[in-house]
Amino acid sequence: MYSYFLLYELRMPAPVYLETYERGELEERIEQLMDILNECTLCPRACRVNRTRGETGYCNSGKDLIVSSAQPHYGEEDVLVGTYGSGTIFLTNCNLGCIFCQNYDISHLGYGQRVTGEEFARSMLSLQRRGCHNINLVTPTHFTPQIVKALKIAIEYGLHIPLVYNCGGYESKRTIELLDGIVDIYMPDIKYSDEASARKYSNAPDYFDVCKEAVKEMHRQVGDLTVDAQGVAVRGLLIRHLVLPNHVAGSAEVFKFIATELSKESYVNIMLQYRPMYRAYEYKELNRRITVSEYQEALDSAKDWGLHRGFEY
Repeated sequence: MYSYFLLYELRMPAPVYLETYERGELEERIEQLMDILNECTLCPRACRVNRTRGETGYCNSGKDLIVSSAQPHYGEEDVLVGTYGSGTIFLTNCNLGCIFCQNYDISHLGYGQRVTGEEFARSMLSLQRRGCHNINLVTPTHFTPQIVKALKIAIEYGLHIPLVYNCGGYESKRTIELLDGIVDIYMPDIKYSDEASARKYSNAPDYFDVCKEAVKEMHRQVGDLTVDAQGVAVRGLLIRHLVLPNHVAGSAEVFKFIATELSKESYVNIMLQYRPMYRAYEYKELNRRITVSEYQEALDSAKDWGLHRGFEY
């Protein structure tokens, strides 16, 4: 079992899931989440398939967890990586259909292995033993019930580092509500503000409206990002926005939303690493990297709206 004394000795704040477990509420959340799989509405696509019987919907996922890899990751944001890395677990498949996906072999092609809840829990514990500062769940949306069920096992064997929910932003507000008191750090993408782009490139015309509601709920739960004395994130919201060529992401409206409906203290990683991947070459407007001026324009817009954390200007 975990020890609050150990956390005190290490001068680490206790992850929120430990308190939820102690109160006896985690089991109830697991039951509620697992029940959703009988007629799946975990994400906004609401396919309503019975995943407990092996049926699959848009995400092409049934009842079993599928993991691509679990390892310390040093390519994430500095506040997650710290000294010993972010304990990153890549989940296979996705509830979005981004034609420029940078991890398309995992998200679209389904590369990965089925694992049990016990095996997933052991992976989390192994990453903790290796010194990772957090458990970073990449694309967890469609496996949320199974992950939370595995989390309970890991807690009972001593897991005590923050849980990061690293998602594409296309989330059901109800699912996020059920994660209140479980997730320490939410790290959503906000991919687009433009409906036409979201429809064309991710088959999700309602993306921005849905994303805004979900991210507001995330912020309500955990607030702005906070870090410990070593500068490592312990709780809060960390937003990612990938700048796309030819302004197709509608970056200015994304920053306006963050500054006016969340907080000007929001931590926003404005990413410049876009490159044409997967099927992006089929779209002329996406078939190149972004220019220096396009990235600078995004930075200027964020600054104009009063944002200042998470990016260098």
